[in-house]
Amino acid sequence: MRKMEKLISINCVKLLITALFYTCVSCSSVEQKIYVELNDTVPCVRLLNATHQIGCQSSMSGDTGVLHVLESESDLDWILNTGPHPPYMVIMETAFFSRSVMLRMKNSSRVAGVAVIVSRTGLAENFSPHTTCPNQNTGVYSAKYGPELANCNVTTWNPLGNGLSYEDFAFPVFALKDENQTQVIRKCYEDHNLRLNGSAPQYPLCAMQLFSHMHAVTDTVTCMRRTDLQTRFSINPEVLCDPLSDYNVWASTQPLNNSAMGHADNVSVVIAATRLDGRSFFWQEAPAAEGTVSGIVTLLAAVQALYPVIQLAPPPRNIFFTFFQGEAFDYIGSSKMVYDMERKEFVIDLNNVHSMLEIGQVGLRNGRELWMHSDPISRMNSSSVEEEVLDMVKNMHSIAAGLNVSVNEPSASQPLPPSSFQRFLRARQIPGLVLADHRTSFVNRYYESMYDDAENLNVSYPPNLSPEEKLVYETEAAKSLAEVATLVARSLYKQAGGDDSNLNNITADPKIVAQMLYGFVIQKNNSWFQSLLSPDLTKKGILSSGPPQFYIGLGQRTHGPVHSVTRFVQHIMANLTGTVTNLTETQCQKPDEISTENKDLYAYFWVSGSTAVNGSGPFCVRAPVRLSKAVSPAFERQEYGSQDYSTWTESRWKSIRARVFLVASRELEMLTLGVGVAVLLLSLLVTYFISSKAELLFSSARETPTTTY
Repeated sequence: MRKMEKLISINCVKLLITALFYTCVSCSSVEQKIYVELNDTVPCVRLLNATHQIGCQSSMSGDTGVLHVLESESDLDWILNTGPHPPYMVIMETAFFSRSVMLRMKNSSRVAGVAVIVSRTGLAENFSPHTTCPNQNTGVYSAKYGPELANCNVTTWNPLGNGLSYEDFAFPVFALKDENQTQVIRKCYEDHNLRLNGSAPQYPLCAMQLFSHMHAVTDTVTCMRRTDLQTRFSINPEVLCDPLSDYNVWASTQPLNNSAMGHADNVSVVIAATRLDGRSFFWQEAPAAEGTVSGIVTLLAAVQALYPVIQLAPPPRNIFFTFFQGEAFDYIGSSKMVYDMERKEFVIDLNNVHSMLEIGQVGLRNGRELWMHSDPISRMNSSSVEEEVLDMVKNMHSIAAGLNVSVNEPSASQPLPPSSFQRFLRARQIPGLVLADHRTSFVNRYYESMYDDAENLNVSYPPNLSPEEKLVYETEAAKSLAEVATLVARSLYKQAGGDDSNLNNITADPKIVAQMLYGFVIQKNNSWFQSLLSPDLTKKGILSSGPPQFYIGLGQRTHGPVHSVTRFVQHIMANLTGTVTNLTETQCQKPDEISTENKDLYAYFWVSGSTAVNGSGPFCVRAPVRLSKAVSPAFERQEYGSQDYSTWTESRWKSIRARVFLVASRELEMLTLGVGVAVLLLSLLVTYFISSKAELLFSSARETPTTTY
């Protein structure tokens, strides 16, 4: 009898395990039937500095709301006041994505989240979610230096800035980039949620759930302190936030010894600089065409124009090209380089710097003149600085006279625009200019927004061109930037002490500019970029579809050891300044083992080469191109509340995703819950009854009585 009961119990357990197995196997398919996952979405994430947190986040389990498409003021009133099914998940077109609308939603308890359809349809004439005074607390102007110029008191550089990127939202905000999925959402809304004759729609309703819970809160000081405590006392420490960081790219016309730090004897350098990064309201959605790409392309094209002449007739001074990363976040890259120069931990120091020319936003010239900005305070305080700046202005004027470019100076009392040059001036009064397409306020109507794209930079192509034809097509924007690059290249050569007789030989190639523009604002996965990179980098997916994004990120955590844009600029510089060697791939990776090579003066790049019919295969390039860390000194010094250096960090998160589904009424949900509880109680009661009466219920299986013969 006991054996029989044991056998029945074992079979019941087996049956239960089998049922659980099939339940687990089928749960994913059930989930797929309930939810429609949205793939091509971009979240707004939380960033922190020494005093604030900004950005967006959801609750730990994600935020859910009934979908409502915002298309008119009456829709907004329905969402915020009269709609009977709050909280709402608001779907809005670009035209409604404004500071006023977002703040009204922020102050309402009836909004669960926002999804913005990324489209130029209905786009406002201007949209800049940045502040009106970018990087106002970490530039050179302060209570100690030009107090009358501090806080944009004289010039409001970005008057169109609405500061939306610096607000803190307690609900998730996503950008929807996939047009097909946007149509799915619209159809779900029209089928289930659309109001008929002003009456409320009936259940089931279309709903959306957004997941973007952030781990960090309050500010960088709090976040880093909690992370440090976790690291010290926890077996499995959890990092809550990470400093924004990546690498600067630099090169020089005369190679500098990368192993010798501090002052370089008998070396005088002219710095030519621009920035590598941009940002927008949404994470890693920063095309930065005018804000960043115009400067990158101009400086790279100037390098291309200069190098052939420099090889034949080198000027007395060294030209030091540098591309700073993280400048959109309180000058991370330039602060780090200046900090290292001051501590004698860089290949040169500030005493080696003769002068500086920085390329700002120069892409929207369109026949208008360029402006040479300088610092009025250092010019007034130092006669030598004033004299050198006047020489730079005079030289640039004379060079521009022979080109289709007009240059001018703003008023003598106007301060520098936001620029990396300001970080050098904080350390030492250096002669310098910032070249830009604006006299006072920015010409860029979409500064630091997701709409600062190819269209904003006026990069367009005739219809029916193939990708390869577009790659080499010389757009008007390419021709314009080539002219600016020629001006920059000749000015640098003159500033470095080069002979005037060589200036006419320095001309930027519009075709090279066209290739760079196509790669940086249209399609990075192109044959030219492929030929410049190593086969390993190509295999790692660095050349995904679309243009690169210029948000600095967190180095290794978000985009591998080095940002893709940093890699592109590094390898383009190697292509423009390097020499092809006959080293094998192994030798290229370990050049220190080759007696004829000098790893202290050069870096070595194994590149794919051209894939054309007559193109060469992979080969090794020797070039004076280097990377240096772009991380705020505040984190090296562990001064997380620093007022002198950038303190920006990015919160960590567990999951970023979005999905759409149909939600039943609360009454039906409660009825379903009640029925479920009743079934559970009934099953427990039946199980108890069967267990207590097991001997009686299963006693029919008796032993066969003994037969007597």
